[in-house]
Amino acid sequence: MPAHHTARRPRLEPVSRQGSGGLRTAAVAGALVALLAPALTACGSGTASAGSGATLKWTSSYFPAHWDPVVSGSGAQFRELALTYASLTRTDETGKAVPDLAKSWEYNKKGDEITFHLRAGLKFSDGEPVNAAAVKAAIERAQKQKNSALFGDLTSIKSVDAKGLDAVLHLTQVDYQIPQLLGERVLQIASPKAAANPTKLDQNPVGAGPFVVTQLVPGTKAVLKKNPDYWDAKNIHIDNVELTSAPDASTVVSGLRTGVYNFADLAPSQAAAAKKAGLDVFSQPGFNANNISLNINKAPFDNDKVVDAVRYAINRQEFVDKLTFGYGSVTNQPFPKGYVAYDPKSANDYPYDPAKSKKLLAEAGYQAGDIKLNLVIPAEDPQAELVQSQLAKVGITVTIKIDKNWATPFFAKDLTFSLYGTTGRDSALQTLTAHFGPNGPLNLSTPYEPAGFEAAVAKVRATPLDSPDYAKVLQAATRAGLQSKALVFTYSAPNLIAKSRSISDLPKNPAHIDWTGVTISGGN
Repeated sequence: MPAHHTARRPRLEPVSRQGSGGLRTAAVAGALVALLAPALTACGSGTASAGSGATLKWTSSYFPAHWDPVVSGSGAQFRELALTYASLTRTDETGKAVPDLAKSWEYNKKGDEITFHLRAGLKFSDGEPVNAAAVKAAIERAQKQKNSALFGDLTSIKSVDAKGLDAVLHLTQVDYQIPQLLGERVLQIASPKAAANPTKLDQNPVGAGPFVVTQLVPGTKAVLKKNPDYWDAKNIHIDNVELTSAPDASTVVSGLRTGVYNFADLAPSQAAAAKKAGLDVFSQPGFNANNISLNINKAPFDNDKVVDAVRYAINRQEFVDKLTFGYGSVTNQPFPKGYVAYDPKSANDYPYDPAKSKKLLAEAGYQAGDIKLNLVIPAEDPQAELVQSQLAKVGITVTIKIDKNWATPFFAKDLTFSLYGTTGRDSALQTLTAHFGPNGPLNLSTPYEPAGFEAAVAKVRATPLDSPDYAKVLQAATRAGLQSKALVFTYSAPNLIAKSRSISDLPKNPAHIDWTGVTISGGN
């Protein structure tokens, strides 16, 4: 199923107002948690230990539908799965790959083979050893399991040899991106014994991460305790985690204020209310970017002038002003400004110019009102209304169509006009190929790719991450990708988090939530 390749689409909250019913809603939420308690005990695999020690009470709008990392994929919910799964690498505050289960790695001279050296003495929460055989099993399962959401990310890996604690990856091509790629998003490693039954693993996760799941109510709540066997357990100061699925965005602040939660991802529309309530609101850098997807294999986008007319008709600043409440920024790329892959030379391509847009449409033979488009999206989205109003100003009529089964035609490349948002990848090159490559899952115009993109991608793969030329080569690939006529990027927004001030500051690792060194004062 084509949808397997994709990062999950970020949840975009419509503008909402804080009403006088906030406290009442929080009380209802608290009562719901109380009502669920007996069910948690009945459904859980163990006894919750959340009655003592430092407890993180995290409510998330990305509560995992799947706890098998192969099925869950590399979308936003990887942050929650990282509570219980560890990976070969993880990223630091600069976004670079650093050791996790692997203590080190090295390439051969040619760059088509990489060996990861695992830490000694580690085990999964079921007692199975963490070794190269587990890494081999994880990669092969991600490549071959029928419902894998990750196989499209692992095409550079031809085979894996397991030699004790050394996992040797033989590559299909020279590719120095592998340490970046095989982090938390793409290769969270499960116990091979547990993964032998993927259906069971999907709701009974067994990893080697900082916490162990003791209870799980699918889609609703997970209870976890600290994993004493985690390789960096000495720097994990949280004893228990209660992870719940977030209610409506407008009730999250009330829940934080009354102590139902002490940590939550936050809609931009709620940030001001959270600050007013005395909560700590911080902006976590990320790789998020939103776009308008066009299919150039279908009319009217098979006409280059119509594509360019749409590009010039888009007022990116309006997206930022109306949707991000001051937290976002305009971008015409799949990256935010300041990120290593962001290409400054392309920053001013296709600026907002409705007069030029109208001129291009006329040159293409279209009068105002001639072009009528269906914008197909999976759910109500304020972005769609902005696209509709902005294109109306240049004479293009847009009708918004909601299709709950949207993913099927989108990833089958059957749609003509749609919206998408990405949370990116730790490997910037993977983000580029997903959007602009001929088989890219986010390229609605498959098999089309812009001229020169393939060569630019190959050059990035052949450039070591520590090369002084890496940033220049990567930005050149971004520039080549942006020649694509299949996507019009609009804006980027960080990940907003609200927390009780009893929780210390978190490391600002881009797009990740890292609990290393984090403390919660006052226990519960």
